[in-house]
Amino acid sequence: MERQVAIIGAGISGLAACRYCKAKGLNPIVFESESSVGGVWRKTIRTTKLQTPKHFYQFSDFPWPASVTEDFPAQSQVFEYLQSYASHFDLLRHIRFRSQVVSIRYDGPPDAEMQAWSLWGGTNDHSNTKGKWHVTVKDQQALLTEVYQVSFVILCFGKFSNLPNIPEFPNDKGPEVFHGKVIHSAEYASMDHTAAANLIRDKKVAVVGFQKSALDIAMECSSVNGPEHPCTVVYRTKHWGIPYFLPFGIPLLYPYLNRFSELMVHKPGESLALSLLVSILTPLRWGISKYIERYMTSKFGLAKFDMVPEHSFLKEINSCSIAILPEDFYNRVEKGGIKLKMSQAFCFSEKGILFDDEVESEDVDMVILATGFKYFEKLKDIFVSPTFQSHIANASGLYRNCLHPRVPQLAVIGFSESISNLHTSEMSCRWLAELLDGTFSLPSIKEMEDDVKEWDKYMKKYCGSYSTKWCIGGLKIWYNDQLCKDMGWISKRKGGFFAELFEPYSPLDYIRP
Repeated sequence: MERQVAIIGAGISGLAACRYCKAKGLNPIVFESESSVGGVWRKTIRTTKLQTPKHFYQFSDFPWPASVTEDFPAQSQVFEYLQSYASHFDLLRHIRFRSQVVSIRYDGPPDAEMQAWSLWGGTNDHSNTKGKWHVTVKDQQALLTEVYQVSFVILCFGKFSNLPNIPEFPNDKGPEVFHGKVIHSAEYASMDHTAAANLIRDKKVAVVGFQKSALDIAMECSSVNGPEHPCTVVYRTKHWGIPYFLPFGIPLLYPYLNRFSELMVHKPGESLALSLLVSILTPLRWGISKYIERYMTSKFGLAKFDMVPEHSFLKEINSCSIAILPEDFYNRVEKGGIKLKMSQAFCFSEKGILFDDEVESEDVDMVILATGFKYFEKLKDIFVSPTFQSHIANASGLYRNCLHPRVPQLAVIGFSESISNLHTSEMSCRWLAELLDGTFSLPSIKEMEDDVKEWDKYMKKYCGSYSTKWCIGGLKIWYNDQLCKDMGWISKRKGGFFAELFEPYSPLDYIRP
């Protein structure tokens, strides 16, 4: 009997999921709410570039074309690359565009029976499942709603879209009292580039946030208005930003892209011998982090702007908080085109925004909230079942960053972050396709939950208060090793002892099992 798999989203994760499910003879159907593939790369801020050098941000069996010579391709080039991938592997015929998934409902055994299961889905035979998913889809063109019954669901709608995170404010101190305009960065990014430039022209703009979108918008405001109408960047935490250029032709993240770097970090489920080795190498780990911190402090003049973060660069990597710093950013700060304001809280007044104790204020004409997205709410709310909603809301992570042990016949791809989100998603999709094809079986639910707890301990140890759920930034190779072992692949993929330790791992190392 043919098994149909519903894939929600046609960004990088959805395309990879479709490609590998198709390769295993499954019948994938992809629901995409927009009119094209690409996810967040379909439409971005005009100046947005890839944050990862392209060598590390590519599909293992589909390298970048020779015509793309930049180390950090622009949005249009990434979008074209994803379109080419979809065409090359004949994925478009599986995708239903402008089809918004409203909800998913599991039709299976009662909650009490599922809670008593010792194995995921009640069985290790994933071709003989105990339930079905009902996927309710709204056709945005025909304005019709249809329900599809499938044996498996893969959620690939990602963390950076659809449900903007708008801060909450006390009564009479929110956007409603402000006489200017307040928008979220998602609204700004969706605009035509000319319209976006006209929107901010001759206005004093405040951008709230200090991640990629906030920095790019601040740069665009500075380019349009200059020092005459400076852009104020309001942030709570100072972050280490890495440059677009490659110092000495080598990525600044190079020390964190090889297996040796991960020998200096305690890992979930490591042996006693590995744990002792980590302890011996701790001073070296500290030294590498300090070297990179000093380089960036000197290169960007961070001390002059009081922008040296209190936390280490290693913590930034492990928490997936690292962002590419736009070229010339601190030069714009020095010349007055961008102003920096650290504030733990803010609210609105008629003329602008008030900081912390509300004594200091900034008069502005517009506020752009680059405050991220409520991705866990988006993930939770797609389930009809309150039980599944609770499982997702309270999850400290996912098994292999893909599966919730208590939610059967469903995977989440694209919520795990790393130095290369594309590669992480592709590896997860390959692992999932092998699982669905019966190549290997999962351990018990208890063993999976114990594994999730070990990863949670690792995150808390190395990230502390900066910990974000489902980040494998500091252990990307170790994570891939676990997937390879499950699938029966060789985990060490370099030729020779020193190459294995010190050469950076890239997607092309995983082109074959």
